[in-house]
Amino acid sequence: MSQVIQGNCLDVLKTLEDNSIDLTVTSPPYDNLRTYKGYTFDFEGIAKELYRVTKQGGVVVWVVGDATINGSETGTSFKQALYFKEIGFNLHDTMIYAKNNPIPQNHNRYEQQFEYMFVFSKGKPNTFNPLKENTKTKGKEYSWKNTNDYGDKSAKRSRDEISIGKDTKNRFNIWFMSVASSKFTNSAPFPEKLAEDHILSWSNPDDVVMDCLAGSGTTGIMAHKNGRKFILIETSETYCDIIKERFKSRFNLDIKICH
Repeated sequence: MSQVIQGNCLDVLKTLEDNSIDLTVTSPPYDNLRTYKGYTFDFEGIAKELYRVTKQGGVVVWVVGDATINGSETGTSFKQALYFKEIGFNLHDTMIYAKNNPIPQNHNRYEQQFEYMFVFSKGKPNTFNPLKENTKTKGKEYSWKNTNDYGDKSAKRSRDEISIGKDTKNRFNIWFMSVASSKFTNSAPFPEKLAEDHILSWSNPDDVVMDCLAGSGTTGIMAHKNGRKFILIETSETYCDIIKERFKSRFNLDIKICH
C-alpha cells in the first residue's frame, strides 16, 4: 500500500477505493495560496473525496490557518470546518498547534502564533491512543476532607482521605511545537512531531495513513517510521523529488514515484 503518487490531488483521490483510508493528516494551501505551483486547490471537491475514501470510524486531521487580507482575517478555516460537517463528517475535536517560534508579522495586532488542527471523524473514531504527560502530583501523597455542599463537615463523610497522585494524564488539545526547519521542508511545513503524534493517536500499526497534499512528505515519513502504510499525493515534481530524497536520507529507502 505504501506509495507516492505524483498528480493532481482531486484526480488521484478519485482513483482510490471507497472506505480505504484509516487516517489522513494534511495541511491545505491557505486562502491566496490556493494556486499552488500553478495548480488550483478545489477544496470542496477534495473534502467530498476525503469523505468517500475514509473508512467508517476513520479520521481526517486538517491543519489550517487564515490569511489576513485588507486588514481582516479571512475565516476560511471556519468555513472549511463547517463544510466538512455539512458533507457528513463529525467535528471530533478542534485542536490548536501553537508555535514555539512563530515568525513575527509586524501587524497592528498581537502576533499570530497558532493554527487550527480540526479532527474530523466519519462516525465515532475507531482508534484513540491518548498521548500522556506527567502530572504535577506524580507519586505524591495528598489529603483532602469530604464536606457537604455548604463547606461544612458531613456527618457521614468527615474523615481525611489520603490519595496518591497519578503518574500521567491525557495531554490537552493545545500542542506547543517548534516550526519545522530543514533543507527538505516546503514553504509551509508542519513539524514531524505534529504528524507523528496524530498518527500515534488516531491509527494503529499497519493502518493506511494518507496525506493528499503531501508537500515534502512529512506525514509519510512519520507513518513509515511508526509501522503504518502510507499514501502520499503531491502534484509538484520538485516536492516529489524532495520526498524521495528524504526517504533515502532517513531510511536508506528508494521510493518509486507513481504517476
